[in-house]
Amino acid sequence: MIGKLFLKFRRSGHLAGAALLGLASITAAAAQQATPALVRVDSGELQGTVDDGVASFKGVPFAAPPVGDLRWRPPQPLQPWKGARPAAEFGADCMQGRFGPPPAPGAPAARVPSEDCLYLNVWRPANAAPGAKLPVMVWIYGGGFMGGSSSSPFTAGTQFAKQGVILVAANYRVGRFGFFAFPALSRERPAEPKSNYAYMDQIAALQWVKRNIAAFGGDPKNVTIFGFSAGGVSVHSLIASPLARGLFHKAIAESGGSRDSVLTARPLSADGVDPNYPVSAETIGTNFARSLGVEGTDQAALAKLRALSSEQVLRGAPAQPGTAAPSYETTPVLDGKLITETAETAYKAKHQPRIPLLLGSNSADTAGNRIRATTKEQFFARFGQWSAQAKAAYDPDGATELATMITRANDDFGQAEPARFAANAFAANGSPVYRYRFSYVQTAMRERMRTGAPHGGEIGFVFGTLTARPGAALSPEDQAVSRLAQSYWVNFAKTGDPNAAGLPTWPRHDPAKDLIFEFQPDGSAAAIPDARKARLDVMQLATDSGKRADF
Repeated sequence: MIGKLFLKFRRSGHLAGAALLGLASITAAAAQQATPALVRVDSGELQGTVDDGVASFKGVPFAAPPVGDLRWRPPQPLQPWKGARPAAEFGADCMQGRFGPPPAPGAPAARVPSEDCLYLNVWRPANAAPGAKLPVMVWIYGGGFMGGSSSSPFTAGTQFAKQGVILVAANYRVGRFGFFAFPALSRERPAEPKSNYAYMDQIAALQWVKRNIAAFGGDPKNVTIFGFSAGGVSVHSLIASPLARGLFHKAIAESGGSRDSVLTARPLSADGVDPNYPVSAETIGTNFARSLGVEGTDQAALAKLRALSSEQVLRGAPAQPGTAAPSYETTPVLDGKLITETAETAYKAKHQPRIPLLLGSNSADTAGNRIRATTKEQFFARFGQWSAQAKAAYDPDGATELATMITRANDDFGQAEPARFAANAFAANGSPVYRYRFSYVQTAMRERMRTGAPHGGEIGFVFGTLTARPGAALSPEDQAVSRLAQSYWVNFAKTGDPNAAGLPTWPRHDPAKDLIFEFQPDGSAAAIPDARKARLDVMQLATDSGKRADF
């Protein structure tokens, strides 16, 4: 075939050369794709796949399956395997309920979750060799600590790998499998950390990266953790945790809050010790057990809880006729070993490591409804002695609708003000900090998202996976914003600074200024005066005075 093409184009000068070069590229790519990706990690060999210049290793176990007696235990060492383990398919998602509508007729069946879920995935440049020391990014998914997956097509690491970054995405236990306390658990193996099994999984994955990423061509001394929503909360928790120190060197928190009230902890035991968390995690666990007919709090009761099916643990007690099923919280716990303080407490005391931090939220980033009111007067009263400032910030001309004020306040409460608080704390500690607001909305989505970029709206741009959205045509502006966002994230992972030649300058955060770096609605990006300053200022005043608990 090559000979025929050469005869056909040999009189076409550079066109013939181009054709041959193109064919050579195709042949090289085909050869590269056919070449197996084989890597040895500490548990054995992995057989990955190569596609379009990217090698991927999927469904890689990083700990023993947390089932049976290992339910509600820290991740345990993995048994080595013999031979090359295939790594072409994702592992199961961690046990969780279904989110969203059921699959449409003819669509692929929904993935079946399992307790056997401690798997991770690695994407790297296909030509990366051991010792290449490429920067590493470790993605922590969101989902309210109730769901999420490392196998989502929206967070595949292909585009990062094409820019010279190794991306790792790991599963972690969620819901009652990820956060659970019970008196017998506290007494069992007292030297082990308790309750925060989701965070233990994240730390185990980071320890796996430290031990093994060099074999993929990654640099274990240049690891950036990044996550969205509950994943962003996890980033802040890992920064504050003494058990995670040294496992990462930079951090990115996307819509991850940082104040105490955003998906944060309850004390492990001792009810009533904190007005914000009056019921302890052990009491919540005991109430859950009792709802399923498990009485007592001894080892026999714990054995009964471990004997429950995955579905029973997931769903809890069925609702009785005429009643609703009781709600049992499953959120991070102040266990005293892994989580010794909240991120807010740590940042105020300057306990955080001095590392580069990139963080921010989106322009319509409401993911909760903590602040409620039926009248404007009630809304302003929630700010206590700063009610006048709240009126000036949220309703300056008296014409703002109450619903709009509530939405904006919940955004500020949950995301925008906590991001500024963390940025200020890190800057005061001498860390390089870069704060953003993402306001760009994909062209095809603008009719549906008129108020701005929603919670999670930046993810497809950062990962370069916008084409994964069904039926959404991409505009040149969409593609340009995606390239821009991913370039900043990649540069930060490489150097701790998002800036590079040819990009709009993103200055370090300075608490003395009111600038924020915004990915603007028209597709441009610039450091501009923060239009929300008055709102964030009054939210900060109310928060630091203790009024936050009253919201």
